[in-house]
Amino acid sequence: MQPRNVYVYVFDTLADWEVGHAIGYINQPDYQTQPGRYKVRSVGLTREPVTTTAGLKLLPELTLAEIAPSESAMLILPGGSSWDEGQNLEAAEKAREFLAAGVPVAAMCGATAGLARAGLLNDRAHTSNAKVYIEAVPGYAGSALYREERCVRDRGLITAGSTASLDFAKTVFETLEMYPKAVADAWYGLFSTGDAKYFYALMQATAAR
Repeated sequence: MQPRNVYVYVFDTLADWEVGHAIGYINQPDYQTQPGRYKVRSVGLTREPVTTTAGLKLLPELTLAEIAPSESAMLILPGGSSWDEGQNLEAAEKAREFLAAGVPVAAMCGATAGLARAGLLNDRAHTSNAKVYIEAVPGYAGSALYREERCVRDRGLITAGSTASLDFAKTVFETLEMYPKAVADAWYGLFSTGDAKYFYALMQATAAR
């Protein structure tokens, strides 16, 4: 089976911690219903190295211009301060292309501001870091559709604030249909609470598959 690509956009100031759970578990076959179904690939504006908030140097495998919705399962847009500076507009336009083609897009933190600037939050339910944060973005006219929730999914668009990395990851897993519901719920319970009962629930759920 040829894996379907899940693209993660990488750029200077990328917030390392925000998408770690999501992309780490996409690339880890344990517990998945169809191991090997997806492959995480990095994509940048160019193929030149970028530097994350943590100071890590990342080398994009591909450029935004080289990817297309037709061979993709999802586009993931992490947050980072450069979104607030009006950068990464090319990534927002690529998100528009993916959504128009029915391919999911998942955006966190500052990336939601980038989508708001491009007008992509004006007709979909969404969330962000805070309503006051997103309302300050030029081009945003989606206040009526803002939800005070940790993560929101509407017609292929996943949005979350900077403190909701686990909720974001779980919604990504659900959208990609990576795990049975019992497995995803137990995974979320374990990592959000640390309670050992969820570890046993996770083991039971995977054994029952």
